[in-house]
Amino acid sequence: MSIATEMEVVPKAAVATTNLPLRGIRDAVLRFVNWLDQYGEESYDFQSYYSGPIGRRAKQLYYTNRRLGTLAVLPIVFSEALVPSARKLFWKPQRVPIGDAHYAMGFAYLAEALGSETHYKRALHFLEVLKATRCPGYEEYCWGYPFHWETINGTIPSGTPLITTVPYVFEAFQQVYRMDGNDEWYQILRSIARHAVTDYKDVPTSDSASTCSYTPFPEHSLMVVNANAYRAWLLTNAGHEFSDESYNAIAERNLNFVLEAQNADGSWFYARDGKRSFVDHFHTCFVMKALAKIEASTGNGDCTSAIERGVAYYTQNLFEEQGIPKPFSKAPRLTVYKRELYDYAECINLAMLLRGRFPALDQHLETTIADILNRWQTKEGSFRSRQLYLGWDNTPMHRWASAQLFRSLCLVLSKNSQMLASNY
Repeated sequence: MSIATEMEVVPKAAVATTNLPLRGIRDAVLRFVNWLDQYGEESYDFQSYYSGPIGRRAKQLYYTNRRLGTLAVLPIVFSEALVPSARKLFWKPQRVPIGDAHYAMGFAYLAEALGSETHYKRALHFLEVLKATRCPGYEEYCWGYPFHWETINGTIPSGTPLITTVPYVFEAFQQVYRMDGNDEWYQILRSIARHAVTDYKDVPTSDSASTCSYTPFPEHSLMVVNANAYRAWLLTNAGHEFSDESYNAIAERNLNFVLEAQNADGSWFYARDGKRSFVDHFHTCFVMKALAKIEASTGNGDCTSAIERGVAYYTQNLFEEQGIPKPFSKAPRLTVYKRELYDYAECINLAMLLRGRFPALDQHLETTIADILNRWQTKEGSFRSRQLYLGWDNTPMHRWASAQLFRSLCLVLSKNSQMLASNY
């Protein structure tokens, strides 16, 4: 089986990750798989507090009346900080397509790393789940959240496609298609690409750039940087996959929006709407991952320049002194946690894409993985979700971000499968 996919290509330099603790990573991953078998594929989520009627109304009030809304959300904030397991009082466990897509990719990587038919079949299982959980009412394959999502621009109903979810599912189907050549996966890829082209709206922001909508309904949100990065990568990838130049014009305008949105210091705000001007860890990774993948497949020099400036900012401002990820360089509000599993997962993903190009980033990769292995896995095998100011949030959350971390660690093993086989 081979899963040498376009998104795995390391631009500019292909360097073996020989100094990473492969045995420790393998053992942690297998302990996690054993835990997942027992725990199941549904879990609570970061959004569980705000998915039910009480949390949704509190968040709605926060966005419409900041003073009263702050009073309404304070009990939830204190619960997150002191009794995070109380989220079960607000909503139910669910499966979320982003999580299932990451599990599909993770098991595919693990199948390659260990030569395991069992893990390959588990990847197929998650693709079948994704087929069954696509958004209802849409002609093409697409995915979103299984809960109503309260945002600064209003409610995004359950089952609404999200351009921040769809590319991950595309990536998962593409990865397994490269393993087995199943035409069903190929036809689903074509359907996803058609959805990404036709169901999202584009609004010009300059002569050469356009911002796409977060959902098929532009009133939900425009100007979100990572959303445009996702779509630019998906359509660039689709253009190569299907040898179809028609995808590239739209992709280029979304890419130019991302490039033009980069700040002078190399950072990106979450959005260019004047309302969400914060800089956080994993959204920064999302943007640079997309740029790295586009650079790898096209050789785009503007992506190279943006990555170089972005990595300089990222390594200097989004890590603590000991070299582990910190959530924000510019926070939007008071936070109730010190560290976030999602940041660790995306740090590993980004650093693996850029491995060998930036020594500081390579060092952060090693430190981040070491910290994961030393502190973030419970004795049961699950991964902690957050380090709070007092203790830990040990509530397993597949989408936030156990699945992402599983995928990132399996990627490390896959990249080093030959060394893993020969040494261990």
